[in-house]
Amino acid sequence: MAPPMSASKFIDALKDEGLTVVEVGDWRNHNRAGHGDWGPVNGVVIHHTATKGTQRTVDLCRKGHSELPGPLCHGVIAKDGTVHLVGYGRANHAGRGDDDVLRAVIAEKRRLPRVNEANTDGNVHFYGFECENLGDGEDPWPEAQLTAITKAAAAICRHHGWTERSVIGHLEWQPGKIDPKGFTMDSLRDRVQERLK
Repeated sequence: MAPPMSASKFIDALKDEGLTVVEVGDWRNHNRAGHGDWGPVNGVVIHHTATKGTQRTVDLCRKGHSELPGPLCHGVIAKDGTVHLVGYGRANHAGRGDDDVLRAVIAEKRRLPRVNEANTDGNVHFYGFECENLGDGEDPWPEAQLTAITKAAAAICRHHGWTERSVIGHLEWQPGKIDPKGFTMDSLRDRVQERLK
């Protein structure tokens, strides 16, 4: 458990990890403050967007939609590996998930329990990255994008002193979710582990 880093430390951590970062509007102050807490933080959730087109994806994740106001994450990771920062603080990305999973993330357990409940507000506890992909299992994940996802997760873990076990997929947190689809979270955690070395 840790207090969230400041927006300035967040962008610095991403840049220090070698990422190309684009600041979208007043991302530092765009959040869901007043709709629940932000922190203590315990990990990073990786999502896919089920969208096509970087600008459209960034706009959606920044503004949200009629049923779910934005920001829908902290950063959007495009196909080319660019990270677009769309919000900071509480964001509508993780939703309600499984408290057993949260305990496992906090303890950095090697194996996560099977997700079967939605009883805990994940927007309090997790940084979130939406990754541009249709999520159909066929849309490719370019190496530049996978590398950027790895670097973004590693940057946060490095700052907080976490291991790769603090990085989870939305499908590991919330019942009924499938994202990210097209690579396994175990393979991503392996990449994060290597990056943190």
